[in-house]
Amino acid sequence: MDTMGFYAIVALVAIILLWLILYFVPIGLWFSALVSNVRISLLQLILMRWRKVPPSIIVSAMIEGTKAGLKLNANELEAHYLARGNVANVVHALVSAEKASIALDFKMASAIDLAGRDVFEAVQMSVNPKVINTPPVSAVAKDGIQLIAKARVTVRANIKQLVGGAGEETVLARVGEGIVSSIGSALSHKEVLENPDNISRVVLEKGLDAGTAFEILSIDIADIDVGKNIGAELQIDQANADKNIAQAKAEERRAMAVALEQENKAKAQDARAKVILAEAEVPLAMAEAFRNGNLGIMDYYKMQNIQADTAMREGISTGNKK
Repeated sequence: MDTMGFYAIVALVAIILLWLILYFVPIGLWFSALVSNVRISLLQLILMRWRKVPPSIIVSAMIEGTKAGLKLNANELEAHYLARGNVANVVHALVSAEKASIALDFKMASAIDLAGRDVFEAVQMSVNPKVINTPPVSAVAKDGIQLIAKARVTVRANIKQLVGGAGEETVLARVGEGIVSSIGSALSHKEVLENPDNISRVVLEKGLDAGTAFEILSIDIADIDVGKNIGAELQIDQANADKNIAQAKAEERRAMAVALEQENKAKAQDARAKVILAEAEVPLAMAEAFRNGNLGIMDYYKMQNIQADTAMREGISTGNKK
């Protein structure tokens, strides 16, 4: 039993060593590369394992590129993988670009991939343009009528501008701005409805794809709906505002008039109070005059007659007013 156990341990160790050798010495991958006319040494494959680069990804990419007539460098593919790039996607893009006669080298493709864009999708978009639908864009013509337009923008990827170029959001924003400007410059909304192609022509002439990752091929107005009468609503709002201002000014004038009336009443009451005080001093003054001999009895009666006559006249005057 001891001998059998020893042989079992030796067999297990041999299997582990064989697996390690086959893992670090990928003879199968090397043979596949050799029969595919890919020049890569067995030592390179072993060193890839130590650099934590899967040899299968590099070998598969080189086989695909070689079969498509491309000259790829294993060191460049390794560097791209270590930079967290998608090696397979880059090679797919290079092969597609080669077949479609699009100028694209490994340096540009890897830069686009590392920039976060799908380089394979970009090559496909260069061959097969993409249609982008804009959201509804509202604009007002000079006659005050609102128009709501929808457009279809046909774009093609601009390979040279993919690194650092603006994306779809910028293109849509610029197209929307162009539609608003075109409708806003129209004298009448009927003019826009009769010739919607004028919007496309004016927008295309602005060169909206400058600095973007796309080339605008066409802008087609898909639909135009008539919205609100913005001009009339603005006039109504202005009229209401003017009315409120006039009412506020009238209320201010009324308040000032009421205040003035109250002030005049206060002055009149003050004057009457002074008159009453003055009249109250008259008997005192007359008594003082009697005592001093400055006023005679006949003068007193004469003054009483004048007061009675005055009271009678006031009564008659008041009775006539009633």
